[in-house]
Amino acid sequence: MDPDIIFRITNLIALFGWLVLLASPLKPSLAERLSGLAIPLLLSVAYCGLIFAFWTSGKGGFGSLEDVARLFQTRQLLLAGWIHYLAFDLFVGAWIARTARLDEVPFWAVIPCLAATFLFGPAGFLLFNAIRSTKSIAAQPGMSTKVMS
Repeated sequence: MDPDIIFRITNLIALFGWLVLLASPLKPSLAERLSGLAIPLLLSVAYCGLIFAFWTSGKGGFGSLEDVARLFQTRQLLLAGWIHYLAFDLFVGAWIARTARLDEVPFWAVIPCLAATFLFGPAGFLLFNAIRSTKSIAAQPGMSTKVMS
């Protein structure tokens, strides 16, 4: 199959997963099954298929930044790298939504974290953990959660 078609299809699948996450307060169990498991698994199958089919055609490796650049000069391996990002970022986004629900972080505070994870991966993970830590600190005995006027 043409790499450009696989790119478009996997992007649409991942985007659907992110839309499901945005609606997760309505159906948390459905969001967890789709965005937290089924879609990342489907993307993982595409990733593995590309890696198994094209790994030996790639030059380079992981020993240096130059090696990685050479590795991604093979379009199919570049696509595999992109699908890797799609799968893992969505998986992390689902973890954020699930953890926020369990830790009672308001969903309005989760939305920017999901957006940041969608666009910048680790930055969204960092933002969510900063928000989560702030909520945990504020909930400790002796700490007031009221805003001073």
